[in-house]
Amino acid sequence: MASSALGAILAVLASLIISANALVAITLLCLIQKSGSKGLCFVLNLAVADAMVGFTVVGLVVDEFSEPFYPPQIFCVLRMAFVTSCSAASILSLILVACDRHLAIRKPFHYFQTVTSLRVGVRLVGLWLVAAIIGFLPVLTPGFQKTSTHEKCSFFGVFHPAYMVTVFCVGFFPALFLFIYLYCDMLKIASVHVQRIRTVEHAGLAGGCPPSRATSDMKAMSTVAVLIGCFTLSWLPFFIASIVQTVCLECFPYKVIENYLWLLGLCNSLLNPLLYSYWQKDVRMQLSQLAAGVKRRVLLHLGIGHHFPGRGTKSLPTVSCLQLQD
Repeated sequence: MASSALGAILAVLASLIISANALVAITLLCLIQKSGSKGLCFVLNLAVADAMVGFTVVGLVVDEFSEPFYPPQIFCVLRMAFVTSCSAASILSLILVACDRHLAIRKPFHYFQTVTSLRVGVRLVGLWLVAAIIGFLPVLTPGFQKTSTHEKCSFFGVFHPAYMVTVFCVGFFPALFLFIYLYCDMLKIASVHVQRIRTVEHAGLAGGCPPSRATSDMKAMSTVAVLIGCFTLSWLPFFIASIVQTVCLECFPYKVIENYLWLLGLCNSLLNPLLYSYWQKDVRMQLSQLAAGVKRRVLLHLGIGHHFPGRGTKSLPTVSCLQLQD
């Protein structure tokens, strides 16, 4: 019964993760074609990585609903390595998004010269290489594996606790501190911008561009802050419990960490597209345009679309004075 309940939860979670990220990915592709923004490629990569997390979870769902079987050790190791690699790619994509917004705020006039197609491509390729190394480290280093006696593949059934310590010290812990540093630095830069704007306003020289710049900075800060907060709340309990588990084997049952805390971490792949689509005005507008386009096609297919002439969804350009609106 517990296995079926866990399988049902995983199935619903995987479906939501795949559908939400696929929708956001389509929306971002449309925005990239319209605006040509290279920074959106990092957000698109985040949606792709999160969608792949959902696809890897589907394999675990099949295991939960299947009859008890004893898969080979290498099968379980490779399956969990794929899950870990996709989760690592999602976390690394969050770092790239934060770094991109930080660069846009710190060096706005050099942003478009710095963020080129070649550099974006190199960063994305490097991201997936690092994610693959993190996920497949137990495959490359057999010392991070342990003999599994479980009927189904599980994270702690195939990975040694020392692997969690390594991932925490090399991956999660530096990523969290980098997030905090980037957000604090953006907060400092934004405060300086606000002071300058107030100085200009007091001098009677305020125009349209400075407020637009301040709005863009605050939007970028808000987005990064929300993503960082959700990332911390989703993954920190899992990593803390896993580290404690390596020191005190009896402190946490493995099932509690895998069935609850690990699921909480996977929920971050669902929160990312929902939060980004809600927080970013351009994404919301594009989603509305896509929904209106689908509705119009359905009405035309049903033969009643001619009752609404001139109700097309013409795309509106979203260009600020510094072209840094997210």
